[in-house]
Amino acid sequence: MKKFPIFLLALTFSATAALAAGGLDYFLSNLNVQARADMSGFAGRLSAQFGVPGVQVSATLGTVKEPADAFMIYQLGQMTHQPYQRVLQTYQSNRGKGWGVIARSLGIKPGSAEFHALKRGDFALTGRPGSTWEQRDDYGKGKGRGKGHNK
Repeated sequence: MKKFPIFLLALTFSATAALAAGGLDYFLSNLNVQARADMSGFAGRLSAQFGVPGVQVSATLGTVKEPADAFMIYQLGQMTHQPYQRVLQTYQSNRGKGWGVIARSLGIKPGSAEFHALKRGDFALTGRPGSTWEQRDDYGKGKGRGKGHNK
């Protein structure tokens, strides 16, 4: 009977760790599952959302390790206002170092709204043209101290 509270405590800690580990890795993992289930639909949504021709999306998908990596290349290009080809080059030269390193080398500063969105995985593959991470309902509702402009 004494083992039950210890088991319950261990279960609580492991569940908390699992929830905290969500973020970008969880988003990318789910995106890979979706992509593998319907690769042509995935490519079509990438093309529509980021305004990249399907041929270029197919070429990008052929050069990355995981389908979700193609999403991140286009997403970071949109966030940094850089062409996806530049992001793809940065991805290839920093492969295995993580998306945070890639984002920093593209000019996304740690602590910025963009960097926090990256760490949380606050992205969506909607397939709608021009949809951005900033258009999410919860964008800008962080726990900041209100020291920005006009505050």
